[in-house]
Amino acid sequence: MKNKFMLLLASVLTFGMLAGCGGNNGTNTPAPANNSQTPAETNTPANTPEEDASKSIDTLKVSFVPSKDPDEIITTTEPLKELLKNQLATQGYTVGEVQIDVGTNYEAVGEALSAGTTDIGLIPGGTYTLYDDGAEVILTATRKALSIDSDNPKEWNDNKPTKGLEDEQASYYRSLILAGPSEKGQELAAKVNNGEELTWEDLNSASWGVMSTSSSAGYIYPTLWLQEKYNKKLTDLAKVTPSDSYGSSFGRLATGHFDVIAVYADARRDNEEKWTSEYNGTGSIWDQTNVIGVTDPIYNDTISVSKNSPIMTDDLKKALQEAFMAIAETEEGKGVIAIYTHEGYKVAQPSDYDGEREAQKLLRSMQ
Repeated sequence: MKNKFMLLLASVLTFGMLAGCGGNNGTNTPAPANNSQTPAETNTPANTPEEDASKSIDTLKVSFVPSKDPDEIITTTEPLKELLKNQLATQGYTVGEVQIDVGTNYEAVGEALSAGTTDIGLIPGGTYTLYDDGAEVILTATRKALSIDSDNPKEWNDNKPTKGLEDEQASYYRSLILAGPSEKGQELAAKVNNGEELTWEDLNSASWGVMSTSSSAGYIYPTLWLQEKYNKKLTDLAKVTPSDSYGSSFGRLATGHFDVIAVYADARRDNEEKWTSEYNGTGSIWDQTNVIGVTDPIYNDTISVSKNSPIMTDDLKKALQEAFMAIAETEEGKGVIAIYTHEGYKVAQPSDYDGEREAQKLLRSMQ
């Protein structure tokens, strides 16, 4: 135990971390045995001030990407503050405050992780791989597998609505190119549902809504889909507009401002009620939208931590892994992580996202 503490202390000094790691009061002489101790006391070393300090966190900052309305994210994730404090407490951590914010875009969260101005980011794989110099993945989200997992868009339309499978989890998802109720959107959908191949001219004549450039489902994989099928990319489209959230994309699709949007595969399930209640859809989202393109599988979202956060240690990373996995098992926790349609988490390795890195590399080569 003494050597372990000394190694940890050396590591801390080397990297200049602000959190302290304790070790037998910094001496090389073990404390004398106390025969009056109980067996439990004998086997449990006393905490030193350094150890106590390393487990005390004034503020833990958690950032979310704006894949939904930021106000909705803030409201839904409010219980995470106490859940996270309580779970970390079971591992000896005392957290004074958990702060939650939503980035103005995906890149803002990646930059905050890189700068160390936020400690934890719930970000897509694409954002993680863009910023992995300063961000480290610790968990991958799992979601309900969907009733459809075909690369043929017509199959998605023939088997609507898409449902979640209660007894099956998936660690990947797909991006869908979705046509809306506008005249052009319906024209494109009709061709697909008649078994016809869309041409580049078909797609280029439509108004597109896409997410920021680091969004896997909203930008990266749709670009790869265009590259594979048409040797084009999103920036080649005549009418393409960045959207600040998927909710905003659906709102503009419902009113005909967009003919086509790029979304994650279960986005319609998440926005089914809002389609008519908030987005002014005139019918069911399943009746008014159709899939016209399906991308390759995308590895699920991450929980990543900052490599440059002054409080981040290997012990805290492990504690956070345990905390988030435990939170996902509680009813209150399930309600929180449902904001991103997460069902649970599993320990992740950076190599899990090598496919995403290859996608990013291809995108850069296309620019």
